[in-house]
Amino acid sequence: MQTPNFEDVVTAIVSNDKRYGIEAYTFLREALDHTQKGVAKAHKNETRHVSGGELLQGIRNYAITTYGPMTITVLEEWGIRRCEDFGELVFNLVEHGLLSKTENDSREDFQNGYDFDTAFRKPFLPQHKQKHEPASEPHPTP
Repeated sequence: MQTPNFEDVVTAIVSNDKRYGIEAYTFLREALDHTQKGVAKAHKNETRHVSGGELLQGIRNYAITTYGPMTITVLEEWGIRRCEDFGELVFNLVEHGLLSKTENDSREDFQNGYDFDTAFRKPFLPQHKQKHEPASEPHPTP
């Protein structure tokens, strides 16, 4: 069985589901690769499934590293405004055979992941403008 061509499949997805741009899917693929490398490194190069929560954190780190303070602007341009949008992208790719899932994976894994302002704007605010909140969000890695 031949592996589906990413660009061809994504073009077909976007022609039927206009919520997200092609760039959103490309970014997601890159962020997933970034996340898988980080997980493999943390687990002594063991390749394993990435959970929705792990992927959200990997997306956050990759986006901040790649786009810095422009992250929210870029994501919004692609139709991404909340963590649930990442879940929609993932499951569109799953449904078209470009990603796999376990029986425990669902769109709900991406609900209430993090607030975009806190995750993507706050790290770039001057220290005096940041609210002092519990450190529930990990700091981006440069």
